[in-house]
Amino acid sequence: MNRLVPDRGSSSPAQFSSLNMIFKTIDRYILSELLKTFFISLGALTMLLFLDKFLFLAEMIINRGVSVLEVVRIMTYISPAFLALTIPMRVLIASVVTWNQFSAYNEWVAMKACNMSFLRLMKSVMIFSVFGYLLANIVMFYALPWGNLSYKKLIYDIIQNRATLDIKPNVFNRDFKNLVLFTRDKKADSTLKHIFIADTTSPETPKIITADEGLIIPNPKILKIQLKLNYGTIHELGKSKSNYQTLNFDRYDLNLKLPDTERLQQKALVGNRELSFTQIRQKIAELKKNGQDTFSPEVELSKKFSIPFTCLLFGLLGAPLGLHSSRSGKSGSFAISIIVILVYYIALISTQNLGKIGNINSYLSVWIPNLVLLTGVIYMAYKMQMEKPFKIFDQIGHFIAGLTESIKKWNSRLFPPGPISNPRKKRTHRNQKKIDRAARELFDEKIKQIRSD
Repeated sequence: MNRLVPDRGSSSPAQFSSLNMIFKTIDRYILSELLKTFFISLGALTMLLFLDKFLFLAEMIINRGVSVLEVVRIMTYISPAFLALTIPMRVLIASVVTWNQFSAYNEWVAMKACNMSFLRLMKSVMIFSVFGYLLANIVMFYALPWGNLSYKKLIYDIIQNRATLDIKPNVFNRDFKNLVLFTRDKKADSTLKHIFIADTTSPETPKIITADEGLIIPNPKILKIQLKLNYGTIHELGKSKSNYQTLNFDRYDLNLKLPDTERLQQKALVGNRELSFTQIRQKIAELKKNGQDTFSPEVELSKKFSIPFTCLLFGLLGAPLGLHSSRSGKSGSFAISIIVILVYYIALISTQNLGKIGNINSYLSVWIPNLVLLTGVIYMAYKMQMEKPFKIFDQIGHFIAGLTESIKKWNSRLFPPGPISNPRKKRTHRNQKKIDRAARELFDEKIKQIRSD
């Protein structure tokens, strides 16, 4: 391999130009490998997370009459929730896997042979990390609130259509939570005639409501459906079962709530934060004005900045991890990435919970794992630049190896191995006996012939 390094005695512009071109070519090559691994792993992990929602989507199609287009819209709306989680993870995995391949195929050795330092090669990694940082910011500040709000509106439309279409005359409707609704007639404008309702919202004091007519009216502000009843009577049984009262009304508004609305929302949006940056700030101001604690919204506000910043740290951390895990192969580098991700998110969840209850500063709580991670990145970058061994990693490796040997010894003492039968040896011994028997028979025949002669 020719080293394109300018001669120290005479440095011509052509030599510097060719060297600069090689550097740019290597930068583009490293960046392309990082992006390729990032997008492949991002799509694979996002589809893996969608597997958990396939039963939910199938239920929506079969039981609720949701069209395929609406299912696509639901998947689009919940995708930002997955991307907010997977983008930092994919940045780390892409960096670790890419540099693991560079080390395994000796490309890292070739780069060092061209007098390229570790920090010089981190130029492409930094560009890749900034790309992940910007993408995570777009998801956290814009895509996630938009997706959650759009999802709520879509679910509301599905609930509204279900309520107006499924109420059939002369049929007891049990779709509403704690309500049984019966109507004699239903008009085209969703007006119901001669209504009977059994309300068991309070089991100790059940109600029977009758009305001459009612009208179903959606309420977009509270994302519920209201049934406006006209000219009816409320029959209520008291707790002592001996108290019974009736109340006549000219108009009575009843909120209808489907039993699976909350469950559907939780299954599709577990852990999402639907408030935008401006809305969280407004909520904090309102809580402070009312004299209430603001720990939880302050943590969510800080997370919008801390989680994207993790992409910068993960990208720079992945290079030394990938180079030092080359002996273990791709599976080993992937396992190292998973361990780092698990440790980080466990620390993040722990510190944010402490911040939400006010034990530590709410704004600083979600930055503590990033500060620890930043220390590790600086330490590893210094070691790689100075080409010094990672004594801590070596000590950890020796500790794990010693622990493994100790476990093996204790296991052999507690469960001593029994006699091991070797089928191959038995088969060889059996064949040897056959050969000896045949040789003996042949020898006996020769002796007999000699004696007869």
